[in-house]
Amino acid sequence: MITFDSLTLKAFIEENREFLTGARIQKIQQPTRRDFIFTIRGFDNNGKAETRKLYININPQFHHLCFMNESNEEKRHIEIPQKPPMFCMLLRKYLENSKICKINQPPYERIFEIYVETFNELSEKIHLCLAAELMGKHSNVVLYNDDTNVIIGCAHNVGAEKSRQREMAGTLPYVYPPKQNKLDILNYNGEIDYNTLSDNFYWFSKSFANQVYGLSIDKLRGYVCLNKVNPAISRDYREYSLFAELLPDRISQSSVNEMLDNYYAYYIEKDKYQTLKQHLETMVNQRLKKAQSSLKKMQIQLSKEQDADRYRLYGDLIMANLYNLKDFSPTANVFDYENNQNIEIELDASKTLKDNANKFYKLYTKAKTSSAKLQELSKELDEEITYLEHVLYSISISDTIGDLTEIKSELIPEQEKTTKQQSFNKPLELSIEDCKVWVGRNNRQNDYIVSKLSKDEDYWFHTKDCAGSHVLLRCTNPSDRLIYECAKLAKEYSSAKLSSKAGVIYTKRKYLKKPPKANLGYVTYKNEREILV
Repeated sequence: MITFDSLTLKAFIEENREFLTGARIQKIQQPTRRDFIFTIRGFDNNGKAETRKLYININPQFHHLCFMNESNEEKRHIEIPQKPPMFCMLLRKYLENSKICKINQPPYERIFEIYVETFNELSEKIHLCLAAELMGKHSNVVLYNDDTNVIIGCAHNVGAEKSRQREMAGTLPYVYPPKQNKLDILNYNGEIDYNTLSDNFYWFSKSFANQVYGLSIDKLRGYVCLNKVNPAISRDYREYSLFAELLPDRISQSSVNEMLDNYYAYYIEKDKYQTLKQHLETMVNQRLKKAQSSLKKMQIQLSKEQDADRYRLYGDLIMANLYNLKDFSPTANVFDYENNQNIEIELDASKTLKDNANKFYKLYTKAKTSSAKLQELSKELDEEITYLEHVLYSISISDTIGDLTEIKSELIPEQEKTTKQQSFNKPLELSIEDCKVWVGRNNRQNDYIVSKLSKDEDYWFHTKDCAGSHVLLRCTNPSDRLIYECAKLAKEYSSAKLSSKAGVIYTKRKYLKKPPKANLGYVTYKNEREILV
């Protein structure tokens, strides 16, 4: 991935200057601390009114700006918070419905300036400037008064402890970053060291310097002057260029804006996918580890509680020998008629024989009750572990953010869910021998297959004793080959995918049952048959 540079900003401004000049800012949104959406109403090159969404991202990794199209807006998976941040409210107060007078780029800088004309509380005309500074880890969005040059607010305040040269906060004067000690190639006629091109000359980022390595100085001047701009993205999405000839294997783009929108939407989607997947895996693994630890402790406790019958036996033996034992004795020597041997029972010397017998009966009752409860909890933990293993498998095969979002919504506790219904992707639909087959790729899709999609005479497939997808076959009289193909699908979409052999069970949908309050995708079955795949 390459970073947004000053020459790309220059090309973007030249391409969109006509639309932005005279346009109005209709709506301002701030999904996160680091990205902003400005809905702008202006006129295109043909004089037709048009509304576009200007997206500004100040994430150090993805800093850029562009006008988003609908498909790339979906790729970015933008979620607008119900309560906007304070800086967003400030921008709305000063900029909504304001008119853009001009846009500008300070010489050689990666700063995009929008100058607006608006009115204050006293209906006096004022001039403001919104500066989007796209400078890696120093990226920021600053609103300041152009008449007084005083900052009104900024996305990130920068104190003296962070920057001695350039503090950023409300009421402070706005100043440009310190100038770099570089040359402008348009005014340079000497020799060029291509190894230090980005260090010695303006407009040349490291990636652009690598693309133009070894070209003549006249060629470099032509690029800086934006002669014959023909934007393109490499097919592997590793880099983009304003000049397609610099990329050997490329995908041509119709405009600079389209290039920026497509390129950064690809990486933002990829990053959000990886982040969400890692987050879900960590969360589920923590729950799984906790459940396994609890189950292990319960099994140890259960092994201790298995001595419950011994307490009952002691009580019975004491009561049966009341006639030849003495009260307040420390021990009792009796014959164990169940095991046909003499045993010695330790007693509480401060209690009578009957009280000791009652003590053992109470211990027996307590152990028996505890054992029953532990068995019940162990069964619940077993089901929880199986469910979480299925969720982990679903996460591992998810290849889109949409799939991961479904799994995330499934893991949210019921009391934390909002009333808004979560949309979800439909199960994978296939056709084999002119029969329909559905494959669920997560528990929500599995539940949809069983609860909504299936009919009584459909066939249901699942791998035996391991996490996997539900496979549903709709066919009146399926052939053995068709059943085997569906069993192969069940193995393919399971954690036994790489195993040499796996058992697959199948039965008709009418023999499935979903227990009350069961986890998503959990069913019990009967009349099943098994195939070894």
